Amino acid sequence: MSAEAAALRLGTTVARAAAQVWLGGKRREQERRLSMAELVRVRVSGLRLQRSVERQFEEIADAVFDRLAPFLEREFRGLDEGGRRAVLDAVCDTCVRADLSDEALLAADVNPAEVVRRITGAVRAPVGLSEAESRLYEVLFAECCEYYVRIVRGLPVFQERALAELLARTTSLGAEIARVLERLPDRSLFAPEGTDRDGEFRRRYLELVSTSLDEVELFRRASDRAVAQARLSVAYVSLRATGDDGTARRRAGGRSLPLLRPDMSDWEDGGRGEAAGMRVEAALGGASRVLLRGEAGSGKTTLLRWLAVTAARGAFTGELAGWNGLTPVFVKLREYSGRVLPVPEAMLDSVAGHITGVMPKAWVERQLAGGKALLLIDGVDELLDGERRAVREWLRKLLAAYGDIRVVVTSRPSAAGADWLRREEFTALHLDRMTPPDLVAFVRQWHQAVRELGEELPCAVEELPQYEQSLLNSLKDRPHLQSLAGTPLLASLLCAMHLNRGSQLPRDRMELYRNALHTLVHERDAHRSVPSAVDSRLSLGDKLVLLRDLAWRLSDNNRSEISLEQAERYVGRKLTGMRHLEERDGVRVLDQLRGRSGVLRSPAVGRLDFVHRTFQEYLAAQEATEEDRIGNLVGRAHLDIWRETIIMAAGHANRPQREELLGGILDRAEEEPRHARRLRLLAAACQETVPEVSGELAGRLDEAVAALLPAHRVTDPPALAAVGPSLLRELPQSLEELTQKAAMQTVRTVALIGGEEALRLLAGYTRDRRDPVITELIHAWGYFDAEDYATQVLARLPLRGRNAVITHSGQWNAVRRLASVDGLSVKHPVSDFAMLTGLPPLRRLLVFQVEGEADLTDLKAQPSLTSLVLLGTGSMRHLEALGELPRLRQLYLGLAGTPSLADLRLGPKVTDLSLWDLEATASLAPLVGHPGITSLEMLPMDTCLPAALRHLPTLPRLRHLSLHNVDVAAWLDSAPVLPPSLKRLSLYGCLLPDPRALDFPGVTVAVR
Repeated sequence: MSAEAAALRLGTTVARAAAQVWLGGKRREQERRLSMAELVRVRVSGLRLQRSVERQFEEIADAVFDRLAPFLEREFRGLDEGGRRAVLDAVCDTCVRADLSDEALLAADVNPAEVVRRITGAVRAPVGLSEAESRLYEVLFAECCEYYVRIVRGLPVFQERALAELLARTTSLGAEIARVLERLPDRSLFAPEGTDRDGEFRRRYLELVSTSLDEVELFRRASDRAVAQARLSVAYVSLRATGDDGTARRRAGGRSLPLLRPDMSDWEDGGRGEAAGMRVEAALGGASRVLLRGEAGSGKTTLLRWLAVTAARGAFTGELAGWNGLTPVFVKLREYSGRVLPVPEAMLDSVAGHITGVMPKAWVERQLAGGKALLLIDGVDELLDGERRAVREWLRKLLAAYGDIRVVVTSRPSAAGADWLRREEFTALHLDRMTPPDLVAFVRQWHQAVRELGEELPCAVEELPQYEQSLLNSLKDRPHLQSLAGTPLLASLLCAMHLNRGSQLPRDRMELYRNALHTLVHERDAHRSVPSAVDSRLSLGDKLVLLRDLAWRLSDNNRSEISLEQAERYVGRKLTGMRHLEERDGVRVLDQLRGRSGVLRSPAVGRLDFVHRTFQEYLAAQEATEEDRIGNLVGRAHLDIWRETIIMAAGHANRPQREELLGGILDRAEEEPRHARRLRLLAAACQETVPEVSGELAGRLDEAVAALLPAHRVTDPPALAAVGPSLLRELPQSLEELTQKAAMQTVRTVALIGGEEALRLLAGYTRDRRDPVITELIHAWGYFDAEDYATQVLARLPLRGRNAVITHSGQWNAVRRLASVDGLSVKHPVSDFAMLTGLPPLRRLLVFQVEGEADLTDLKAQPSLTSLVLLGTGSMRHLEALGELPRLRQLYLGLAGTPSLADLRLGPKVTDLSLWDLEATASLAPLVGHPGITSLEMLPMDTCLPAALRHLPTLPRLRHLSLHNVDVAAWLDSAPVLPPSLKRLSLYGCLLPDPRALDFPGVTVAVR
């Protein structure tokens, strides 16, 4: 019997027992053996109500199943099939025979442990079980009683006459009970000899961990700054981690080019983001000792809390399934600032201090010594510098005494290098920035978590899906938002700001960056009372003054990083002018800023930079306006590296400074033709951040934009799109008066800007019937929501005879509504062709990234195909399905993962065959005598003599042969026989013999 089957039977038994009490109060003897459906039919009138009640208790049974399945999977391993069945029968039989009435529960004070004691005293114990089976029976029965009591306590009072109304109010009853059971701790058979109270205390401790750590701060309400907490187990999103060898994680180059809006493929199918790491759970599962480093807000503490809660519930899956049964010990180092680090017995104080008085003596030591502890140590960086060294020594001694425990330690990189615990054999990992798919998952889980806050929300619960989708649309359309929201902290800040503002984000980036800086630099540590931050006497304003100065000095020297020594000198000089401060030690203050500000980091030993280029640019821009360095900015306006700084300086500046800055840039555009276009683009882009300008300057800005339009060159759309949505109002509503080239680049510009207004413009452009313009409109699909674009744009285009371009899997559903589409060009990884079912009849299908094991059987859903391209590295199975495409004429087949052509079959109408990545040993024997092939192309993986050449004479109508990377000299030495019908031989990159050997009567030979 499998663990799943056992869990399902037990879940049904427990749910049925609860239903009997709920529906019948005192259980009737004849009802004890009824199935759930039979019981409901006996006690509930009306088919609809019967079905509703039955569904509710089926959900409850599923909730019990979800809890028991992992436990049984672990505990069943030591029993044979007969033992498993005996234990299961015994538990179910005891549940049926036990008195589980209301009176019995009340007599036991509705206490699960007391219920178990009373039942075991009244019901005869099962006989014939081995010692191991008896212990599992006891634990499993206690678990079922625990679930039963929790379920009964969560059920509303039953009144048969009010059942309809009651069910209307409790349609989520099953989900509510599932939530109650989900938070119960894991039960384990582990209990060392002579420690009979260990199991009971462990159960109580795990329940406390499961509830007290299962919360996370999601946002502070704008009205009263009150903290809104939600369940961490709901909000948690898996992040990525990479091996951390301490080398610099530097951004590419120092240029500050505009951020371009990526197409939607970055948000689908895993994205093409910069993070190449594995999921952090998989990374943790491969090591017993881990030092997890990450920048401020990267999710380190949240991850540790999730590990503790999941361990308490025994709910790990996948790579961490082996951690089930471990006892989590969560140590917050900041609580030990100025104190001695905890001995084992004191490690529970922060989470379970109020129950340690009843803890069995040496209980924690037994967990550690038995290798059953999961030690989670949070926040090396939150201690003072001198205290961090003590942490390493404390850990060294702890691991010397208890070498088998699993340990995860977290820190910001500035406080602990990658090799900080190398002597203790720790694996160093680094939490990566979130990719677009990670960010989508985070936004969805965040809104799911706040849903449970109910009346605490600033909006109605039913409006949350609209808030969620609105924010995702903003993230997809505004690359600056996506760039900033790379960590859970800042992504959560965006979610909270969006929710508090009634589904609105700041009009420009300025307020967004200001809020993010305040959160990172000061507010977060202040709210958490972090010792290493409290030790600093710098206010938020003081910190920003110092950071602004550092940012300006970096930008002024066209740098993105400097040496620590130089930064210390800069900070020291700035401190001398801050007369209200007693602190004058630049080394000490910079160390505090680097360790706690959240915006500085050390990308390499002895170096300093800002964690995100945006923060350097924002602060440098603010410093430029504070120190009135507008002329300096105007003089550098033609340099790409200063672009973003100048745009934000326009937002920081007062009105005279804005007039000077923008007016100066436009003056230079008139005086310097060489830089005119770039300067006008910059001035136009500044409109995003400026609150207002004078009428005269507004007129000059309009003239500058007019001089940039329409777009003509391929390089124009990215540059124009960087101006932002304000440019859309300057673009034409129709393309009729534009040249073909200008029309194409205008479409591309609008697509790169994105948003609802851009979509409306493109819908109007569908009236243009020039082929290149239609092609550009088809390619723009990848930049918008698949459904909306298909409905508003593609459905209005003449698609027949053209290939719609699919860049991500989210577009497939939308294709089904495009009745006129007859060709697809698929540019995302494909391993399953089932999506072809239900599509309009296709004549052309081009797939460029076949991956995994691709079954070609589903191609039969498109019998109208005449042209088929299947390229990639995947292994294609059931090649014989190609022979069932009766109209197929052209086939391009990639064989990198398919070395054998033994199953290849082609219909008689195939005329053109191209074989890519052909193995030297691949044979064309399956195509011997094919009556239709007139053109054959072979592209071996390496220069070789393909065995397939031996079968050329058997293709009676072959007229054109193209060979790539073929050893033609060796081929000719083998005395080849060419088909009598061959008229042209094309050779590309081949090893050639003497040219005279290529003289074939009646055949034109082309060598390239």
